[in-house]
Amino acid sequence: MTFPNGLCAFPITPADHAGRVDIAALRRLVARLSDAQVDSIGLLGSTGVYMYLTRDERRRAVEAALDEIGSRTPVVVGIGALRTDEAVGLAQDARAIGAAAGLLSAVSYTPLADEEVFVHFSTVARESGLPIVIYDNPGTTRFRFTPELVARLAAVPGIVAIKNPGWEPDETARHLAGQRGIVPAAFSIGCSGDWMATETMIAGADTWYSVLAGLFPEVCLGIVTAAQHGDAAEARRLDAALAPLWNLFRQFSSLRVVYALADLLDICHVEPPRPILPLPDAAKQQVAETLARLPAGITR
Repeated sequence: MTFPNGLCAFPITPADHAGRVDIAALRRLVARLSDAQVDSIGLLGSTGVYMYLTRDERRRAVEAALDEIGSRTPVVVGIGALRTDEAVGLAQDARAIGAAAGLLSAVSYTPLADEEVFVHFSTVARESGLPIVIYDNPGTTRFRFTPELVARLAAVPGIVAIKNPGWEPDETARHLAGQRGIVPAAFSIGCSGDWMATETMIAGADTWYSVLAGLFPEVCLGIVTAAQHGDAAEARRLDAALAPLWNLFRQFSSLRVVYALADLLDICHVEPPRPILPLPDAAKQQVAETLARLPAGITR
């Protein structure tokens, strides 16, 4: 397959305290992103709290999203699970419903060795038939993909892309060049870590997997478009306008902040799944004040 490069926007997954997905709210969220013409939607990513939802609820979420947007926007679905057989089942569900790809992390209670991760990913790709995006998320999983492991996995049929953690600006070019040298030409190299992504896209990454784009797709699309057209100054100008939000992300975590933003913007009134608590009132007021100071047009 040709992986949908560009901007991959990650919305929250609205759900009640029992983990039941609010289908109407989710449909509104993905419709906003599709209408904004993001390149793809990252459903049930970390921002979409995939690990806190049952298989049935994850299936309901994918069905609702695909029913809402059809084939207008490719959907990349989080399929991570503690067990390989569970990840295979989730990937099969996503493929049957019509997802474009699955986002797979190396999540485990027991620390994993490289060979265990290789077998896990290879098995999910082979048995599901769903194109797989490697999700390198060491901050959560405590597992980091080595260049050697990335090279091995990139050679596996059906593993088509990688979502890298954020790189500091002075390391971006080196990391990208090193990864380009070990993967096939068509293999998509992407980045997360919203506050570091602009420099990575300017340096030539293929995809920005963005938390903020799940709420503010237009400004994030502006950054990606500018970077793709070689207009680094414009990409950096837009990124600088978002600096107050990046500070909040670093201070409180992007997940808690986007839940607060969704509420303040009257987009979706839900709380993150327990044991994660919503921001306390003082922090939410800080988010509200930051939101009020953003330049006009950012919050679209």
